[in-house]
Parts: sequence; structure tokens; C-alpha cells
Amino acid sequence: MSQSEQVLDYPIPAPAALEPPAEWAELRGTCPVAHVKLPSGDQATLLTRYEDVKQVLADPRFTRLLNAPDAARLSATDDGGLFSSEMAAIIPDGGEAHQHWRRLVGKWFTAKRMNALRPQMAQIAGDLIDDMVERGQPADLRASLGFPLPVYVICDMLGVPAADRDRFSYWSDTLLNLTRYGKEEIEAAQAEFFQYMSGHLAAKREQPGSDLLSELIAAGTPEDGGLSDIQILVTGMALLVAGHETTANMIGKMVAMLLADHSRWEALLADPSLIRTAVEESLRLDANSGFGLPRYLKEETEVSGTHLPKGTTVVCSMAAANRDESAFDNAAELDLTRTPNPHLAFGSGAHSCLGQALARTELQVVLEVLLRKLPGLELAVPVQELARVEGLAVGGLRTVPVRW
Repeated sequence: MSQSEQVLDYPIPAPAALEPPAEWAELRGTCPVAHVKLPSGDQATLLTRYEDVKQVLADPRFTRLLNAPDAARLSATDDGGLFSSEMAAIIPDGGEAHQHWRRLVGKWFTAKRMNALRPQMAQIAGDLIDDMVERGQPADLRASLGFPLPVYVICDMLGVPAADRDRFSYWSDTLLNLTRYGKEEIEAAQAEFFQYMSGHLAAKREQPGSDLLSELIAAGTPEDGGLSDIQILVTGMALLVAGHETTANMIGKMVAMLLADHSRWEALLADPSLIRTAVEESLRLDANSGFGLPRYLKEETEVSGTHLPKGTTVVCSMAAANRDESAFDNAAELDLTRTPNPHLAFGSGAHSCLGQALARTELQVVLEVLLRKLPGLELAVPVQELARVEGLAVGGLRTVPVRW
């Protein structure tokens, strides 16, 4: 049976925590538009080539409407979940309404604003590292630094108490579920999260602060050029999930990738000006970024010469695309000096990640502070013992054991 007729289970399992599945290179070479079976049992179409993924991410015919009746469900519990719940439909999907939403929210995520936050981020990172050192080695870098840092930062931007961070982590996980949680548990967690954010917004109306949600409330109703109450609430929930889970996992993966071959860490110690390009290259080479971006096709089209009927659910694997030899020389190698680096880790086009300046700044700051405070940092286990987080739409490592 040829690969174009074969149906692979998706996500495709990887041989090791930091390694890509061998199937990615095979698919890019021989079957760039492949049939896959999702955790729900439904079928979708997987794209693995750089040009195809980039084209689809920029094409407005490929939408986020994964709650359409004929869209593939990602997981067996899928009338919830981040991608296909009613919540996802509340933030406008395209056109002028989406651009308007991005303009209102995006003001908070400019590179200029992020630079202003740098000293505060460095302070938080330094304190977390000091606490980790005090507790002794070996330590889990993911739990000690990777997770708390982005949560503190996004909570601060939303004016939400960081003391509630454990609840946010749990709520986020249920929203990112593929196979880990049952339906009742997901629904209960989402109801709690919704209730929590409603209460938080009511308090902000009474006593506005200098945070993103207070500013969105102050912008007025849709008639005044602002957002509706429910849109502000869902924006808050979406930013909490997106703002902590992905970056928290990426901090752990980036440090593990740089320590897996200690000459990389030494190169950064010798020349800290490589931090910026090292962050971009870690993002590009991340073989464990999670599910990829699902899109629903509203009208028939063609990708890579393959006809896709209306109603197709497409999964864009940015991680597979980021290793495409036709887009990157020596694509399988980690090159700390790689520039330019037009990777797709943050997507592309009108829907590229709103928080990418925030994520980049957090990743750069973490590296700066770690290199300064713990120059002798190393993995406390052999790299092959690192284990992936399973059952969620985001990729990550369960623990990142380090010593210094």
C-alpha cells in the first residue's frame, strides 16, 4: 500500500523526547498531503512541507471553525477543548472583526512593551533560580522556573493573582486535552474557569487597574469600538492558557536542547550575543511542539497538487515544516548562529501568534539569567531518559532534571 493510501495515527509517536518521528521526513519527501487518524477516531489531512503549511496558514479559506458539523473532532471528548468549543467561536475568526480584536489586544504585546517588561522578568527569573538553588540539586527546571515564570508574567498583565496559578494550570490542561481527561472532568473545569473569570472581570469593572482586561473594559462596548463582555471574558481565558502553557513548556525544552550537547551551552557562555539566534533556532528545531494547528476548509481547494474537498480538516505540522530541507540548510542540525530563520513556530499570516514578542522575550531573559547565574548548568540525567508530556495538544517534557 502506498503512503498516500495509508492512514497514520496522529499525533505520530517520536522515538525520543527531543527527536522527531522518522515519518516526518518520509512524508515531506513522498506524501506531503497525508491521511491521518486523530485521537477521536476521525480522519484529517496532515501537511508537513514548509511551503504548504505556510500557504495554508495564510489562506482565509482555512478557518478555525472546528465546531462545524462535518469537522473532524480532535479528541473523543471533543465538544469542549480549546480548538472546537463554543469559546473558540466567540473570538472572531477572520476578516475585519478579527483584525479589530487583534488591534485591541495586540497593543499589549508589542516588542516595545515587552522590552519595558524585561527588567521585571529578569528579576522574577533570578528569584526563581535562587529558590531552586536553595532547595538543592538535582532540581526540576521545568517546575522551578519553566512553569512559574510565564504564569507570573501573564497573571500580572491580566491583573490576576498569581497565587491562583495552580488552578490555571489545571484548567489550561483540561482545555488542551486530547486523551488525558474525561468529558465530565473537562466540563466541570471549564465551568469553574468561566466562573472565575466572570468574577474577576466584575471586580475589574468596580476597580479598574493598569492591566489588559481593565483596558479592554475601558474601551467600551462593540458600539464604541470595544469588545462585548463575553469576548473580553474569553480573551482573558485564552490568554491565560496560551500565555503560560506553551512558553512554560518551551523554556524546559529549549534548555534541554541546549544542554543535550554541552558544547552549545559553552558556545553561549563564550558569546552571549548568540542568545537571540539560539532562541529562534530552539523554536525551529523543537520536535515536540504538540498537535500542530488544525484548520477547517470552507470550500474545496488544492494543496501540493492534491484536491481537498470542502469540509476537510487539515492539520498543519509547523514542527515538521520547520525541518524541511528545501527551506533550511542542514535543517536537522541545531545552528546557534542561523540567520535568517523564518521558522513557523508562531504560525504565519493574519493568525500568527499574538504573544510571540512575549514568548521570545521570556525565552531570551531565561537564557540570559541562567547563563549568568548558573554557568555550570547541566542535565542531571542522560538525554534519552527525558520523557514527553502525553495526552495534551501542547508538547513538553515531564521534567527537566538539572544540576550546576
